[in-house]
Amino acid sequence: MGDFEGRRVFMSGGSRGIGLSIAKKLAEGGASVAIVAKTDEPDPRLPGTIHTAAEEIEQAGGKALPILGDIRDDTAVTEAVEKTVAEFGGIDFCINNASAINLAPMGDLPLKRFDLMLSINVRGTFAVTQACLPHLRESDHAHVLSLSPPIDPDPKWLEMHAPYTLTKYGMSMLTLGVAASERANGVAANCLWPRTIIATAAVQNLLGGNEAMAKSRTPEILADAAAVVLARDPASCTGNTFVDDEVLAEAGVTDLSGYRGAAGGELLLDVFLDGWGDFGPDGPPA
Repeated sequence: MGDFEGRRVFMSGGSRGIGLSIAKKLAEGGASVAIVAKTDEPDPRLPGTIHTAAEEIEQAGGKALPILGDIRDDTAVTEAVEKTVAEFGGIDFCINNASAINLAPMGDLPLKRFDLMLSINVRGTFAVTQACLPHLRESDHAHVLSLSPPIDPDPKWLEMHAPYTLTKYGMSMLTLGVAASERANGVAANCLWPRTIIATAAVQNLLGGNEAMAKSRTPEILADAAAVVLARDPASCTGNTFVDDEVLAEAGVTDLSGYRGAAGGELLLDVFLDGWGDFGPDGPPA
């Protein structure tokens, strides 16, 4: 799903889950991947560190640069980008993967939890993308990709979890803004979101445990969809809010059964999507 030989990636997060899956997919195509994340030591609740992720990226066939850092720290972001450019010679892909989630409604959410989501999801996306932009403008195949949803004006998304909705829509709005403002500089910017919940530590620990994991698709579906988007011509693929199964269908992948988790439960739609569209749980109709 793409030849990424020589491509240089800067990713926020990436020590586990969706980010690591995307990093490994790009590495399979020959990319060099820098990940900036906070997990330096193992945590029993959160498998994986920047070091184990780097090992997996290199085993997949790419070059890895693990950077310990917090994207809420301006200096840390700037230094991480500088390290990446010094190591790889530039940046072709900026992937905004790091994110915080809390689905509590406004009346129940502690302010410090809102601050955390705002600082990681919105401010972090701004800081990382802005720091990467000068280098993206020098690339001949520049993409910004944010793991954030299509923007739906239906107020139900605000009724259920307005704080989280605000921060994820903020990521999408910033990304679409970059698509418009950087088009003339050859920098594409798109969003990507899953149709179903994805089997990650966040789902396991925060959103339903084993029962939710059984209703999830594997992170590889987003990795494969991201590879399709990042392989496209930046001049013609920009300003979109993609959904993973739609991207794969356009690429000719119609059987999605392989992305089901081992438990094989009935799939559960992800936040911000309330229908299957033209698709079913295992892909578009025959």
